[in-house]
Amino acid sequence: MSTTARVLLGLLLGAAIGLLLAWWNPGIAVQAADALQPIGRLWLNALQMTVVPLVAALVILGVNTARDAAASGRIARQAIVCFLVLLSVGAALAAIGAPALLSLLPRPEGLAESLRAGDAGAAGLSVPSSLGEWFTAIIPSNALAAAAQSAMLPLVVFALFFGFAVARIEPARRQQLLELVQAIVDVMIVIVRWVLWAAPLGVFALVLAVCARVGGGMLGVFGTYIGLQVALYGAVILLMYPVAALAGGERVSRFASAILPAQTIAASTQSSLASLPAMIESAGARLGYPLPVTSLVLPMAVSLFRITSPMQYVGVAAFIAWANGVDLSAMQLVAGAALAVVISMGSVGLPGQVSFMATNMPVTQALGLPVEPLGVLLALDTIPDVFATVGNVTADLTATSVVARRGGVGEGTQEAPLSERRDVLPEKASTPP
Repeated sequence: MSTTARVLLGLLLGAAIGLLLAWWNPGIAVQAADALQPIGRLWLNALQMTVVPLVAALVILGVNTARDAAASGRIARQAIVCFLVLLSVGAALAAIGAPALLSLLPRPEGLAESLRAGDAGAAGLSVPSSLGEWFTAIIPSNALAAAAQSAMLPLVVFALFFGFAVARIEPARRQQLLELVQAIVDVMIVIVRWVLWAAPLGVFALVLAVCARVGGGMLGVFGTYIGLQVALYGAVILLMYPVAALAGGERVSRFASAILPAQTIAASTQSSLASLPAMIESAGARLGYPLPVTSLVLPMAVSLFRITSPMQYVGVAAFIAWANGVDLSAMQLVAGAALAVVISMGSVGLPGQVSFMATNMPVTQALGLPVEPLGVLLALDTIPDVFATVGNVTADLTATSVVARRGGVGEGTQEAPLSERRDVLPEKASTPP
């Protein structure tokens, strides 16, 4: 049985038993929740202990990977700029849309207390209230202290400085240092996979505790989260068509029909990498984009660009804030969106469940919100992931249309054609994006 199936089984069993206990005897249900909640908290703590080194290392690697890609030619530089703009648009869409949609829905009584562990305390506001204090807080006076306090925004800012500085040192030493950083990422992923092996038990304990306290209202909460993420992903898919028309010079009907085969494969495989051949076929044979553009931009997109990633991080944080009755300020949403864009650039190659915990925790923590609900949301994310993959593939092809129209091919471009590039279509993918 796959890890995803085991986690879903833990979710279903926990929800069923918790709801039955709440219906049969609310007093016994609360006692069972109190007994099992520490197990779920222990599992989350084990995941949380890897977040600081993993995120710092991913940001450093992401900065240098993007720099190396941008240095390879004009097409690559235009693609990087396009990726950053589209990621920012997606994050802004989630920062505006998620709180607006959630504000229209009622929140069940006792939901906040049930989603938090007994020692978690109330959700706090970690971002300063004034603009001057916010600018002062984003640069840490002590990077080690920021890491110890899980102050993710200052830590990521330090990692950005570190990553750009690494790019300026002697190439041999730079390579040695990046190999060390990559080794740290690999070790953290091994630890996370060990912890995820116990995910069914952790999810079972967390979901049972929540459902036992909230009762049948929790099913509506689960549906709210799934509906929110699907709505955000659906909105960005629809947004890509006018972007391709305005910035890429495409007719919407032509673009939509040309990319439909790639979208179909994305929905069926839930993998952008598996959809890459279909994307190249759609961009080349159907849309007629130049081969030097498609042979470089699309593999770069699969390696560096997932437009739905920052949307997921911001949407998850907005959902947790809504569940806890916390109104996120505009400054918090801006900070969370910016952090989500930075983290998404370094996390594309991570396996799905590893990526969910390692990337959503920093944004949630940076906004001063409890991380306990993440264990439950990890199990629920399987359904929205279908729409996320379709969104990513649609954005990849949209970015290709923009780069192709902006004159990505011209004098000084030295990118090899598709038939000569061995790195475009990897023979075997070790981990799906």
